Amino acid sequence: MKKGKNRGRNQAGFTLLELMVVIFIIALAAGIVLPRLPEPEGTRLKSSARNLASGLRFLSDQAIITKKVYRLHLHLGENTTRITELSPSGEELQPGDQFMGRRLIEDGIDIEDVSVGSRGAVTEGEVIIPFGPGGVADGVTIHLKAGEKHYTVTANPSGGKVAVQDGYQEVSS
Repeated sequence: MKKGKNRGRNQAGFTLLELMVVIFIIALAAGIVLPRLPEPEGTRLKSSARNLASGLRFLSDQAIITKKVYRLHLHLGENTTRITELSPSGEELQPGDQFMGRRLIEDGIDIEDVSVGSRGAVTEGEVIIPFGPGGVADGVTIHLKAGEKHYTVTANPSGGKVAVQDGYQEVSS
């Protein structure tokens, strides 16, 4: 009797192989589910501000290098962006560079207002920011918002410096 009892105890656990299979399945499920979870609002806002800043830098550099005129269209009501290239005849064309077609502002992020040069803050409609062979002609300030959190993106005409700042920053022209 004693012999049978000991034998049952030894067979009651999981084998190393079974544990490895279960851990693999859990890791696989986590690898599929975690990237699909929504990012926290603050992370999306910061990411959008950085994407917009890199887009402004890239447009300025491209305009200087290619000696072409580009336009960044900011649609405040829709919270979207679009980049066009101005042809010599004045027609707006879709640029050939795929970087210029990427999304700069993520879903759920609002463009609160945009200031270009001395025009003051625009809070609705469309704002067009031109980039010519000298880069951006006027200083640009764009305020992004998600919930109660803000980020400010500024582009300076002299030197083409673009900055991202946490919070709603008033920038003097």
